[in-house]
Amino acid sequence: MEERQPGFYPLPWQADISLRFSHFHHAPGAILLDSGQPAPTGPARFDIASAWPLAQISPDAAETPAAFLGRARQLLQQLPVDDSGQHRQLPFTGGLLGYLGYHFGQPASRHSRVLPDAQVGLYDWALINDHHQQHSWLYCHSSMTHERRQFLLHLLQAGQPARNDDFRLLNVFQPLISADEYRQGIEQVQAAIRAGTCLQVNFTQRFDSTCTGDPWTAYTTLRTQCPTPYAGFVRLGPGDAILSASPERFLGIRDSLLEARPIKGTRRRGRTPEEDRALADELLASAKDRAENLMIVELQQAELAPLCDDIRVPQLAALESYPNVHHLVSCVQGRLKPGKDALDVLEQCFPGASISGTPKEPVLQLIDRLEASSREIYCGSLFYLDNRGRFDSSVCIRTLLALNGDIHCWGGGGITLASEWQAEHQESIDKVSVLMQALQAMSSPVR
Repeated sequence: MEERQPGFYPLPWQADISLRFSHFHHAPGAILLDSGQPAPTGPARFDIASAWPLAQISPDAAETPAAFLGRARQLLQQLPVDDSGQHRQLPFTGGLLGYLGYHFGQPASRHSRVLPDAQVGLYDWALINDHHQQHSWLYCHSSMTHERRQFLLHLLQAGQPARNDDFRLLNVFQPLISADEYRQGIEQVQAAIRAGTCLQVNFTQRFDSTCTGDPWTAYTTLRTQCPTPYAGFVRLGPGDAILSASPERFLGIRDSLLEARPIKGTRRRGRTPEEDRALADELLASAKDRAENLMIVELQQAELAPLCDDIRVPQLAALESYPNVHHLVSCVQGRLKPGKDALDVLEQCFPGASISGTPKEPVLQLIDRLEASSREIYCGSLFYLDNRGRFDSSVCIRTLLALNGDIHCWGGGGITLASEWQAEHQESIDKVSVLMQALQAMSSPVR
């Protein structure tokens, strides 16, 4: 007789989720939402990984955001909640895993795109790490067959697979535009601000290379060199993937409590402890960076007002430090109104305020007009939404896209009238230099 109870299988504790994910990173629909552990990277608690989804959807041509998210909601309803209190501590008990690209829900861009605007799958199992309790589990939904459970248990308990998938860049990363073109873009942004069209605009540039081999190998290097709490890997094809080393939460929901953690304000890390502390202090004392952060917080509050009650800001422009940069990070919280869910929040708030600007609609149009390429997954989101309504999502900054032998990453920052183009240009490089340098080092010699 087949098991029809939810499966809750403890596994020997293994802090590095990438070791077990290596057993199935190549599988269709493989996805890892990675807290960057065991390196100490902040508040993230869980890793979630899965593959072989029961179904997977992407937007149809001319499909509205509401219609696509409605299809995602119907997909989620195919996996009912397992009625067992023992699973309450798990972040995910079956449901949706996937991504939304930056352009999801926006009018047609002047730039061509190579990545579908969204990809969402329905998953009936997950490998989960809890770094607070130091527990690892395989969770299987009650609908799963005995044979599928046994296959997964054997897979996850097998010895470590051999590493024989090389990755290398075929040339060094190059910016798509020149420094002078970046300056011209910032000047046009500031002209729009003077004209009253907008208050702040996130302006970015793209860096390109070509590559060969498996991007999972590249990701394992990145997570070692730059561990971050909202990282992730999404398998798109044999040589194709999203590789994200994001430090930023977009939105999270648990028990109807919603939280956003927007980032705005950046300084590079110092070469000595004294220089590092001085740069951190400079960022904390910067009226410009604090003002930028406050503008994004205010926009976030306005977007959440139709969806949430009791909106508050328990943290404003606090310092958080990562291997390559210091950031100012705020926290916005609210209580979801009855009848609202995470997909309603995505429809209202995507893309994130911190990586677009304010006011959002004219800013999105300006970004499309001024930037030299589509953003694809950059400034999009990786997320999960389980069948109980638990939800978490990243902002895909510090993110690379490996597709069809090309690999891209993007960097940028918030532009206001107080911005100096040389500093902004350098910041756009500082944010992603650790990623580019790590891949270039593992590929040496490159042309």
